[in-house]
Amino acid sequence: CNTNIVMGILMILAPTLNYQCGDIANIPVILDESQKNDIDTITKENIQISKQDWDSFETSWDFVRHPLVGSAAPQLAEATLAQRYGAYKAACEERFDILKANEEELNRIFIAIYGLQDELTLDVADKDVTVTRVYDAKEDIPEPMKGNNYVLTKQDVVKSLLSYAVGCMFGRYSLDVDGLAYAGGDWDDSKYTTFIPDKDNVIPITDTEYFKDDVVGLFCAWLKKVYGADTLEANLSFIADALDGRGATSRDVIRSYFLKEFYKDHCKTYKKRPIYWLFDSGKQNGFKALVYLHRYDADTIGKVRVEYLHKMERIYENETARMQDIMDHTDSAREKTRATKTKEKLQKQRKECRDYDEKLAHLAADRITIDLD
Repeated sequence: CNTNIVMGILMILAPTLNYQCGDIANIPVILDESQKNDIDTITKENIQISKQDWDSFETSWDFVRHPLVGSAAPQLAEATLAQRYGAYKAACEERFDILKANEEELNRIFIAIYGLQDELTLDVADKDVTVTRVYDAKEDIPEPMKGNNYVLTKQDVVKSLLSYAVGCMFGRYSLDVDGLAYAGGDWDDSKYTTFIPDKDNVIPITDTEYFKDDVVGLFCAWLKKVYGADTLEANLSFIADALDGRGATSRDVIRSYFLKEFYKDHCKTYKKRPIYWLFDSGKQNGFKALVYLHRYDADTIGKVRVEYLHKMERIYENETARMQDIMDHTDSAREKTRATKTKEKLQKQRKECRDYDEKLAHLAADRITIDLD
């Protein structure tokens, strides 16, 4: 049914947008027992290749770990992210080549069985081969492949790595066990030895590192555990280059991504059914924090409010006073201008946090519970 033989027949039997059961039942079937073993072998390999490809994405039921963490090549155990990315890209290309060759071989077999050598070609277009291909940039994607759901860029791969890292920060995934480590039920500390998840299930995202469990700080700690401390800066640079965002340093670029784009990408990945929830005070980015839905309890909102939002308000108050002190005592016009702009920004963020606190107060008092089922 996946060969161009059947597609050609269906164009005759049902030249419309959809096929009914009767149309499929009317497909003439010619069996050739001498070819059965070859057909079965190739088909099983195609299924295995496609499943292996699909299971490399965290939305698969059988997802084990991210391909840049579970390296495509064993010899890359101590490799940098750039090297692992290269190995993953090559592995994807190899799967693509094998699947395309197999599909064309199946076409050749069935064209011969049906005697349609003069009517059909065995060729399969690249855009019709449904496994992942990875390109370094959008400009590298050939025109026929654009818009294909199986085409990824280096940026897409890196964003999926950041998503997996956040999963490890929350304990959804673990570097010590395969697949889901926690998705509700009883928490098991024994599953986490290499990297310990965030203790209180609240990860703040701010424009400057104010908290010890700041998302960028946790991500750097995670990178050290996965790839080693020696390659940290090289790996951060690789990630920042792939994200192609604004920032003076690689950490700034990564922070900007978490602050402005991560949650949008997360909702897209999970089809607007996010498993991480974002507490967001508004456009000034005064306060943002992620929580993991499967670890949510009646005290989570209160914890976000008291342990993080209130602390953020005090931080803004102190930083505003510090900027005012600089303005009062500096002789540098440039420094005074910078401090004035920073103070104005901090005041807006502080006001936004106060307004947000009023919204969270009654929700925290209600101690709302959630039934995951």
